Amino acid sequence: MGASAHTDRFVLDHLPPTDQQPEFLFDRPELAYPERLNAAVELLRRAIAAAGPEGRALIDHDHEFSWARADAISSRMARVLIDDMGLGPGNRVLLHGPNSAWTVLAWFAILKAGGVVVATMPMLRPAELATVLDKARISHALVYDTLAGAVTEARASSPALNRVMTSGELQRAAQGLPPGTGFEPVDTAADDPALIAFTSGTTGQPKGCVHFHRDILAMADTFARHTLDLGPDDIVAGTPPIAFTFGLGGLVVFPAAAGAATAFAPRPGFDALAETIERHTATTLFTAPTGYRALL
Repeated sequence: MGASAHTDRFVLDHLPPTDQQPEFLFDRPELAYPERLNAAVELLRRAIAAAGPEGRALIDHDHEFSWARADAISSRMARVLIDDMGLGPGNRVLLHGPNSAWTVLAWFAILKAGGVVVATMPMLRPAELATVLDKARISHALVYDTLAGAVTEARASSPALNRVMTSGELQRAAQGLPPGTGFEPVDTAADDPALIAFTSGTTGQPKGCVHFHRDILAMADTFARHTLDLGPDDIVAGTPPIAFTFGLGGLVVFPAAAGAATAFAPRPGFDALAETIERHTATTLFTAPTGYRALL
């Protein structure tokens, strides 16, 4: 592994021994990543290069963000994470929110700040959240306002979680930074942990799978590049939660790597998704965690 940027080595120290890890095959030319790599920085760089700074990026039912704004806002959020919340490289951050532009911006911000994202399903109950909090020793949380109650209840039995900020608080703090406030993303190693993806727990206790920064880019540079053929003129919509790696790929990583936009439905359910597709004439629909299909 390269020299880690993580000062909090909890995830690194709890990885399986090298001889028990899978064999990572990064032998294709497109997977020859530099030793220093921050997945959020690279994805946003690619998006802006492909679509231009003003290219459509994240589309909520009542607002949309260009790629330049997504980059700038996530950097301000990352500054808040470090300066106001005391986030250190390698700290785990619970990201508890619905499929929305805010959740994606917060995801970019956590990676820029050197944190490890632990995204969770909006429907999880306090006891289920507490299990994830304890397993990953999560110290920080970014929570969508309407979902804050479950995290507050879970926090009561999870002493490691000592810093929580809601979506409204994060937005106000980021907007309150002085004009021109800069941010230098943390210089993470390509094989620094970037996220812990937990299973749903249907076969017992949820299990966390660690993914490195290079892994996030690799799924865009293999499957997405050769199968989806997304481009800056495409709009992506779908139902899988971003907390699942299928949803993360289909709604965040794959579009960003190609400069495509993502349109989020205003509420769960097929009717809302169909309305979103009709409104934005989405060209690709990720319909379920088991597959996708292209709309011609």
